[in-house]
Amino acid sequence: MKIGIAADHGGFELKEVIKKFLQAQQHEVEDFGAATRDDTDDYPDFVVPLAKAVAAGEVERGIAVCGSGVGASIAVNKVPGVRGALIHDHFSAHQGVEDDDMNLLCLGGRVTGDELAKELVTAFLKASFTAAERHQRRLNKVKQLEK
Repeated sequence: MKIGIAADHGGFELKEVIKKFLQAQQHEVEDFGAATRDDTDDYPDFVVPLAKAVAAGEVERGIAVCGSGVGASIAVNKVPGVRGALIHDHFSAHQGVEDDDMNLLCLGGRVTGDELAKELVTAFLKASFTAAERHQRRLNKVKQLEK
């Protein structure tokens, strides 16, 4: 699977851990930055290009990391076609995909440990949208908001 990943200074270390984890699993990873840790950088500069790539289908799924994950979550959801969520637990990591067609996972680099992040990423990537009638109906209502 081709996966995009991005982080600011607050998520840089976790991004690097996740990137290596994904590559070890033979995923193709496109890194939208930051390339180095810079305490003066801003998360929108990295997570918005990632979100645009997800929306355009250039990557199948995205992972955005900032210090808490909150800013990244807010920013990515400004891009039409992106359904991103800040996730802290295994259930939500797969349920968000299965029921809500979540295509971008947001994590907090300062609040999510490496092993939990790997578990959440794995659950997110293994999940598929069920397209059950009730979920599709709800998703269509959300998509209407983007118009």
